[in-house]
Amino acid sequence: MILGISGDEAVALAAKQCNVDVVAAYPITPQTIIVEKFSEYVANGETQAEYVRVESEHSAMSACVGASARGARTFTATSSQGLMLMHEILYVASGMRLPIVMANVNRAISSPINIHADHADSMAVRDSGWIQLSCVDAQEAYDTTIMAFKIAEETLLPVMVLLDGFVISHTLQNVSTLSDEQILNFIGNERKSENILDPENPKTFGAMVLPDYYSEIKMQQIEAMDESKKVIENTFKEFGDLTGRRYPLVESYKTDDAEHILLCMGSAFGTAKVVVDDMRAEGKKVGVSRVKCYRPFAGNEVREAIKNAKSVGVADRVAPFGSYPPLYLDTKASCDGINLKSFVYGLGGRDVNKDTIKEVFDRLEKGVDEMFVGVRE
Repeated sequence: MILGISGDEAVALAAKQCNVDVVAAYPITPQTIIVEKFSEYVANGETQAEYVRVESEHSAMSACVGASARGARTFTATSSQGLMLMHEILYVASGMRLPIVMANVNRAISSPINIHADHADSMAVRDSGWIQLSCVDAQEAYDTTIMAFKIAEETLLPVMVLLDGFVISHTLQNVSTLSDEQILNFIGNERKSENILDPENPKTFGAMVLPDYYSEIKMQQIEAMDESKKVIENTFKEFGDLTGRRYPLVESYKTDDAEHILLCMGSAFGTAKVVVDDMRAEGKKVGVSRVKCYRPFAGNEVREAIKNAKSVGVADRVAPFGSYPPLYLDTKASCDGINLKSFVYGLGGRDVNKDTIKEVFDRLEKGVDEMFVGVRE
């Protein structure tokens, strides 16, 4: 069935169809529609999930930790300052290996207050032990939420689904949906997370660990994150076989013979493809790649996508304070020897339009080494 819905509504629908047991959430723009819509499903009897209304995002993630530890399929959503307030508990969730799924609707971080999209919030927690999967549109937000539950429960790692605020969250798009039966056959109706709060089989989690064992515990998380990449790839392939909608870890468009490539994340990819087509019509060999799997970072796939270009513009949607921005640094670490240039655009929701993308390509062609795009002097 094809529905005309927003990205937020698509995420809420996917969570409902995944037959979650517990949703604990606190509303924050531009995520609010997700949890409002899910609360409607609960009120209308369309799901038997327990909806926990909490007083803050810190409490929301704390409730999710408790529910997931009990073996419940657990979901939440947040944005910006809400994610910042959750920060402490994000590490608890990943350290306890809890398969929580969370949608983060990307929004700039205060100060000053801004409710529009950039990637400062998710980038601030990129190394908190959560898998991070980025989306381009509402269809992908729906699909990725479904896949996230399967990935989380097979890796025993929490998964963050990223979608740009307003550009995806509030934009009405056609979304091709699956039946409940198809989804549950895909992810499995049986919960794969262990009930670690079983009083008949008591265990200790989150207790004091001194230096003699702490490193070994962290190594288990590191190894799990590294190994999750294969699970993500397999899940993407299985979903593609089911739906025909295929999601590589790194998606490329007209990069095979491209002399100049833009590497980006999020909704800008759709705009960039249009610009590539326009510039190709002018005889310019340009292309665009985007990172879907940001954590674990798909470094080998990024290198393969951009290795033949004369220059690559790595475009971040987050302000760099005292260093280079994160996507550029991750790419640089994986792509030694490739001519990379760092660009920053779209801060605080400033429109990343065709002119913005074309300016990046123009700078690449001219070899201009200037980071910020579209900022008034």
